[in-house]
Amino acid sequence: MALTPNSPNTDNSMQALKQYGSYIITVILLALAGYFGWTYWQDNHARVDTVAADQYADIQRLNEEVSLTGQNPDLEAPAQTALAESRVKLNKNIDALVSSHGNSVYAWQALMIKARGQVDSDDFKGATDSLKKALAIDLGDAGLSAVTRLRYAGTLLASGNVDAALAEANNDMPSSFEASQQELLGDIYVAKNNKDAAIKSYNNAWELLRARNETRAVLALKMESLGIVPEPISEQASLIQASTVPEQPLVIENIEESEVSSTANVSNAPSIPAKAVQ
Repeated sequence: MALTPNSPNTDNSMQALKQYGSYIITVILLALAGYFGWTYWQDNHARVDTVAADQYADIQRLNEEVSLTGQNPDLEAPAQTALAESRVKLNKNIDALVSSHGNSVYAWQALMIKARGQVDSDDFKGATDSLKKALAIDLGDAGLSAVTRLRYAGTLLASGNVDAALAEANNDMPSSFEASQQELLGDIYVAKNNKDAAIKSYNNAWELLRARNETRAVLALKMESLGIVPEPISEQASLIQASTVPEQPLVIENIEESEVSSTANVSNAPSIPAKAVQ
């Protein structure tokens, strides 16, 4: 039976509403605030990621154009001017992305692109600055950190800052990157004229590669230049296929150590210049 204003339980119901009404309203408002706050965060986060992704896509396209054009040794003066302007625009776009989305994986990859261009132009000071910024981005991925640190150390070495390169290269890294780390340490010890330490590091790298049946021709040449004849490693076909890096979307997972070796083809990541290890 429905209650009427004259029903005996009306007073009790009104009393309960007065007593608990404000509490009920507060709970409802908190629930609504939580719901709309979560919805806003999701929408805003998705929007930010979309903006960063779009900016990075433009950077990647421009970088591909610059890289392709730069491979032409017969560019006429107008084309060379246009190429220089494109490079300036590319770096400005990268700086804008880093400024607005500096903690994203897109900023990290954009900085790797910038560093690669700077290394190709022998601007090792600029490359070390770019890689230092990339290293400061906390993406919660040990593999990305290892990639960045190895590149950073290699560029420090190329710039002549050997002691700083050694300090960076000696940082702890995931086991899958130890061969690249040992090879880089060998390069650094060569630069420091420490032949014994270089031989030890190169041998360590070679044995780590042997454990997974992977070989590196350049590492073998480095060892031979120090009077070492490395024992041949039998490669497995599945381990020597060239790694592929998808253009879009930007998803970087399970990075293999071979992607950061001095003989690897890492898309948009600065390699260690040969003259740095001579």
